Amino acid sequence: MKKKSMLELHRVDAEQYKEVEKIPLVVVLDNVRSEMNVGSVFRTGDAFVIEGVCLCGITSQPPRPEIHKTALGAEESVEWSYYKETMQCVKELKCKGYKICSIEQVHGSTSLEQFIIKPDEKYAVVFGNEVKGVEQEVVDNSDCCIEIPQLGTKHSLNIANTAAIVMWHLFQQFKL
Repeated sequence: MKKKSMLELHRVDAEQYKEVEKIPLVVVLDNVRSEMNVGSVFRTGDAFVIEGVCLCGITSQPPRPEIHKTALGAEESVEWSYYKETMQCVKELKCKGYKICSIEQVHGSTSLEQFIIKPDEKYAVVFGNEVKGVEQEVVDNSDCCIEIPQLGTKHSLNIANTAAIVMWHLFQQFKL
């Protein structure tokens, strides 16, 4: 097998990307500390053509060298906005008709493999702080909570990995 060249990958530039049809998905980062995690979310969001990223609380905003290091320019292609408070973001998204889904381990959560989208709905997935997770108030105001099943000794995954898994799962459903 031969690796594909950049030409064979048929990638668009940042301006062309803005015209590409997006899946009805917004990612909300609730007080994410690591700029490298933020950059990874941008890069994954670009790959799966999400509508945008909402950066909330202490989450860093572009332009930042550490974000750019992992985003590789995706912070320029993916739309983003900043909110001082995550709840302000959640309320605004709800008013725009988004179903709010916190990615968190809670009683009554839905296991990711059992989460099925409704094709006529828009979704916002909330990822929390690397230590504290999604704020309880945000969880309380979510339409659902989704959990990735895990069987090892650790109780959580890195947020960038979690976001990639969740975005891929939803992208598959929107694109089928």
